[in-house]
Amino acid sequence: MIGRSSASRTRQRGVAAVEFALAAILFFTLLFSILDWSYLFFVNLTMQHAVREGARYAVTGQSALDPANDGRRCEAAREKIRIESMGLYDQTSSETIFKTINPATGNIADLGSGCYGAGDLIIIQVKSKVSPIAFRVRSFSSATNNEYQFSVSTTMKNEAFH
Repeated sequence: MIGRSSASRTRQRGVAAVEFALAAILFFTLLFSILDWSYLFFVNLTMQHAVREGARYAVTGQSALDPANDGRRCEAAREKIRIESMGLYDQTSSETIFKTINPATGNIADLGSGCYGAGDLIIIQVKSKVSPIAFRVRSFSSATNNEYQFSVSTTMKNEAFH
């Protein structure tokens, strides 16, 4: 009997390490997936806040943040979005699009850089791309080119200003 129990103990060596390795793979995959999704939602909500603040800045007629200092309100709104995004605007390779809705026809038209027209509805849309944090999760994600692509936008009515 003594020989048998010592042989069975020898066969059991390393079982705990193998079980831990199998469980750890699943645990860390789940952990990094949660981190990636949390980061994606954080970036999305931060950009939504930044776009809302940029639109508020634009529709009130302000242009003090225009980098060129020539009074272009759309450029000032883009700069306000950049400031409010806590640096994520540049990290996510974001693109800002300004549009307006024609009140007579209801059609959406590209606004360009003017942002003029009291009473007009202005749409500010930011398209962004975020790379996942965890390199192992990238291969399991449904992201295109290992990037999550999302778009946030807001619509506001341009106020009368002087």
